[in-house]
Formats: sequence, C-alpha cells, structure tokens
Amino acid sequence: MGHDIVIRGGRIVDGTGAEPVAGDLAIDDGIITAVGSVDEAGRREIDAGGHVVTPGFVDIHTHLDAQIGWDPDCTPVSWHGVTTVMMGNCGVTFAPCKPADRELLAGMMETVEDIPKDAILNGLPWDWEDYGGYLDAIERLNPGLNVAGLVGHCAVRFYVMGERAVEEQATEAEKKQMAEIVGRSIDAGAVGFSTNRFPPHVLPDGRPIPGTYADASELLEIAKAVGPRRALMQSVLDFSQFDFTTQLLRDLATTSGSRVLFSFGATMDPESGRKHAEYLAGLCSGGLDISAVTQPRGSGFIFGLQGMLPVRGKSWGEFRRMGFDGRLEAVRDAEFSARLVGDVKSGASTGAPPNQIYWMGAGETPSYTSPDERHVEAMAEAAGEHWVETFLRLSRESNGKALFTFRMFNQNVDALKELLQSPHMLPILGDAGAHVSQIMDAGWASFVLSHWVRDEGLFTIGEAIRRMTSAPARILGLSDRGVLKVGMMADVNVLDPSTVAECQPEVVNDFPGGAPRFIQRSRGYKATLVNGQVSVENGEHTGVRSGGVLRHAAR
Repeated sequence: MGHDIVIRGGRIVDGTGAEPVAGDLAIDDGIITAVGSVDEAGRREIDAGGHVVTPGFVDIHTHLDAQIGWDPDCTPVSWHGVTTVMMGNCGVTFAPCKPADRELLAGMMETVEDIPKDAILNGLPWDWEDYGGYLDAIERLNPGLNVAGLVGHCAVRFYVMGERAVEEQATEAEKKQMAEIVGRSIDAGAVGFSTNRFPPHVLPDGRPIPGTYADASELLEIAKAVGPRRALMQSVLDFSQFDFTTQLLRDLATTSGSRVLFSFGATMDPESGRKHAEYLAGLCSGGLDISAVTQPRGSGFIFGLQGMLPVRGKSWGEFRRMGFDGRLEAVRDAEFSARLVGDVKSGASTGAPPNQIYWMGAGETPSYTSPDERHVEAMAEAAGEHWVETFLRLSRESNGKALFTFRMFNQNVDALKELLQSPHMLPILGDAGAHVSQIMDAGWASFVLSHWVRDEGLFTIGEAIRRMTSAPARILGLSDRGVLKVGMMADVNVLDPSTVAECQPEVVNDFPGGAPRFIQRSRGYKATLVNGQVSVENGEHTGVRSGGVLRHAAR
C-alpha cells in the first residue's frame, strides 16, 4: 500500500540529544510509522539529501493570543520551523472575561505587549467567557500550528475582584475562587497558569496590571490547583526583589510539585553568565523542576526609518510623524538632517545609549553579535562624525532599509554564551505576536542553528535540536511530540544546517486596520510538516492549515 509521505535520504536528528543518523522517515495519518530504512514508497516523497530531519520546534513563549485571530498561520514563527506554540504567557490573556471587561483586557494587552487594541477587538470573535470557550474559538479558526494556552493571572484576578484587582489584596475567599477558576480552566484545556510581577508592565492608565503586587499566598493557593493537575506555572518576575523572587520560585515549585518556567538572561556584567548559571543550579537544588528561557542573542528595540526612531526632540517629532517615504526624503535633505543632528547636540533625549545601539549590517542576514566597534558610537568615532550623523548616513546609503538594534536584554554576548550552557536554560524566548512594531525575535530557532551551532559550535546539532523540541515539549506537558519515533505525531522539519538563517526584519502593514509590524523570513528550510501535512515548503506557506488546539485535559 505504501505510506502517505516518506522523507527519504536525510540525516535524522531525533530530538533526544542524539547526533544525526542517516535514514528515512515514514508518515501515515499524521503519525510517524517508520524511522530508519523505509522500503515502501510514499504517495508523496520528500528528498532530504543534504538536509537534516528534525522534530518541529516548540515555542513556549509567545503572545499570539490575538494575532492568531487574523493570522492563523502564525507568521513569522511558522517560517522558522516552529510547529507548536504556547500562548498566554506573562499573565495577560483574554479569558476568563466578562463581556463588559473585553475592552479592558484588550487595552492591557496593548500596553504590555504592544498589540494594537483595535486589532484585538476587531480581529477576534469575542464569543467566550471562560477559558475553555476561548480555546473553542481558537479551534474554530483552524490554526496552522499546534496551539496550547496558559490561563493568565491578570484576567482571573479581574474576573474575581473587578477594579479591586489592580491595587488591593485578595480576601481568602477570593484566593480560593481564583484557584477554582484556574483549576476549571486547566480541566477545560489550559496547559497551566501564568503570572506577571514585572513593574514596567502597566494598564493604559499607568497603574500596575492585576497581580503585580499580589501576596505570595495568593499564588501558592493557585499552585495547589495547578500541581495536582500536572500543569505548568509560568512567571515574569521582578528581580529587583531578589530574595523574595528566589523564594517565590522555589515555593511555587514545592507547593505545586510540578513544573515552573520563568524568563531570565545575562547583563552587561561579563561575569553575569556564569553567576546566573550558578543561580539556576541552586534554584533547582533538591530536585525542583524549574526551567528558564532567554533570547538566544542580544535583543531589544529595533530602530530605523521603517520603525522606531532613537531620539525625541522637536525636529524628531516632526520626523516621527512622517511615513517611510517622507522620512527617506527628509534624511536626503541636508537642511532637515542638520536640524535632526542639532536637536541631539542641543540635548534632545535619546531612547537608548548609543554604545548599546548596533547596526544590523547590510547583508541578507542581520548581524546580532557584532563586536563593540559596530555600535553606532564607535562607528561614529571611527568616521569622525556624531553618532546621529552615522545613523542618518547609513539610513541614506541603504535607501532607508538600515536597521539598528538596542541591546536591552543579553547585552554581553560572551556572558550569554556561558549562561546558555546551563542545563536549566532554553534559548527559545521570541515573544512572537508581541511588541510587533518594536522587536523581532521570532527567528530564534534559525539563530540558534546558524550562530550557536554552525558558527560558534556551542551546541552540537543534536543538543540544539533537543533544546528546541523534546525539552520544551516536556515543560509544556506534551508526550506525543518533540521526538522522531514511531507513534509520535508527525511534526517535522527538513532543513539545510549549512544555510539555515534569519533574513533581515522588514515592516509590513498586515494587521487589522493596516497597523504595522515587523516580520522576518528565513532561509534553509525545505519543508515543515504539522501533524503529517506539509504546511511550509521552501519558505512559503502551502495553504494547508493542519494544526489544532492541544488541550491539557485530553492528555
């Protein structure tokens, strides 16, 4: 009879950490049915010669909760080999939600994650109240990827406490009610619970989002509902309260007896990578199941004529209000350019220190690991000009395409390299769906393979693939994905490790209402299969959307 699909003649990297082994892979009815030497033909055959065959990548830190409503293909992560995403991170979700609170939750997502409120309100059906109803709505959208979701603390707290959720502590009865709602949400399919204690994340009126300063006892009460269900607790934390935060992480893991996930990284301190890796080891002592995620490179705001601008001032305000064509014309005008430079020399505020703003280069692929001589201050000194003159000159010379990244996170790449060697750290924080006009990290998987495997040799390809597949699948609670073996769901990548890479970010206006966002294409991916069907081929979507909602209660 033969097989539905045979991927033939590749090197199989199975996701367990093992190194590549030559072989074939057969798929039937969306399931892997043979790995090794496959004699039978496939009704479709994919030639994987010169390529590696891997499990689909698992992205456990996204904010695609809104975007999936109008972009069920979940670009750009789907261009980078991702086949499963987890939404609902950082405590901000759209369920549970009373009808009267829809605008509040949409506004909160806008200020915390830079997703336009109007796009949220107009791009989703908003036909749910509880979390299970939200997952039902996502399922009806026929997503192109596998989707799992966390229920968020902000939504749960506001659902129970109303306006008091923002600045007051919960009563004991309210804590128990929140725990019951979280438990019901997990029973209806949520894979866990997320919370957020990061003070810069605020409501549109500047007040803290619900739960920022909730007493630890509230979270521990919720942990009692999460743990017995073997679900996940995800947190964004305030490390300025170091001792409290450390104890909270350990208490959450101890109380729940389950998995805890949080975001972490390196700093400017050259020793921060080693210190933070040692911190993770101590945090997990005693067998606690605590994991961290980080961006696999220096990350932060992207500046350029296509997006954000690095200076605030009178002329820069005029410049900011122009469209791209107007900005390009303005930087070509010597008089206007002189006014922009004059603003800065006269003391106009800058959005970031110029010694942390790096040119991303003029090549097809962006430079994320440039040495210090590539930040704009050093480039300006070498050219005998002001750093703003360097910014404007590169913008002119590139016809407005030049981009610059502010290394706000993981500023020291050498320190990051040390941190990534921790067994408790996964290099897979991309924030897809969030900060869409500010940041573009959705190509994290392609960067890991191109930089940390091919260029630096920090990971073998077997270990890198494990950290992007079976390791996050375990944290997510998935037992049927993340490894290429018989009986597993056929989420598969066929890619060329010698060429895989990210392309330069670019701005498109494809959100509802024409709102802008950065996207990032990839190269080196021959095929990506979701549940046994080819969804992306040679970097382009095939029109097949074979994903689905992965519900915790069904496992």
